[in-house]
Amino acid sequence: MGDLPVKSNMRTAYRLSIFVALLLALTSLTGLLAPFFVYPTADLRRAFLANDVVNLFIGLPVLLISLWLARRGQLIGLLFLPGALLYVTYNSIAYAVAMPLTLSFWLNLAPVVLSAYAILRLLSSVDAPAVSERLKSKVAERFCGGALIGFGILIIALAVSELSSTDGSRAELSVRIADLLTAPFWVIGGILLWRKHPLGYASGAGLLFQASMLFVGLLVFFILQPFVSGVPFPLADFVMILLMGLVCFVPFGMFARGMMNK
Repeated sequence: MGDLPVKSNMRTAYRLSIFVALLLALTSLTGLLAPFFVYPTADLRRAFLANDVVNLFIGLPVLLISLWLARRGQLIGLLFLPGALLYVTYNSIAYAVAMPLTLSFWLNLAPVVLSAYAILRLLSSVDAPAVSERLKSKVAERFCGGALIGFGILIIALAVSELSSTDGSRAELSVRIADLLTAPFWVIGGILLWRKHPLGYASGAGLLFQASMLFVGLLVFFILQPFVSGVPFPLADFVMILLMGLVCFVPFGMFARGMMNK
């Protein structure tokens, strides 16, 4: 475990993370290689084929690199790993909700359960007071915490608004459900970080990391979708997400810089 601020052995959490990575690679590759088998409707193919590419080239590397850094005793890897797992959890929730009750449903539900358990094991193993001692007054707690609170409330409001409409497809509604199940953690983590609670320091980096990677993944999804699914490029949505992402990247960068400062 090196110089990592942990209270117990991380072996189980690391093994779960590797298994989640394997499942993510399996489901994404299967979706790309057998799209008509995995996604029986055109709506599902439009929604998830491009995202399978995003999972392979963003979600999977993000998870594996975070795990590698953590295993090498790097604090940034330890604190980013729960965020990388939450990124996988978010995507897997959207897939599982949208899928019919077939093998694909269970293969996408499994990472949700395993990632959630791995996150709990990681956060329970981290010595949060020791992390707060290392990061206190280095990570712009009020600014970063306020950004998490604001983004969390905004995403929840947008999700509730979308769910209240009746014209959304099943795939679109599944993304809103994923928003509602994960965005509250941004609000909670933001409040803890704002109040300089030890758990806020332990979870803040991962939450900001996950939020930033979601924006990056969505931008890449918009770029890929016309080529993979044959739909028009959503310029207005791309610009809106780009602007939101730029706002999110600032507190993330500030927190990451504070972690790397000795």
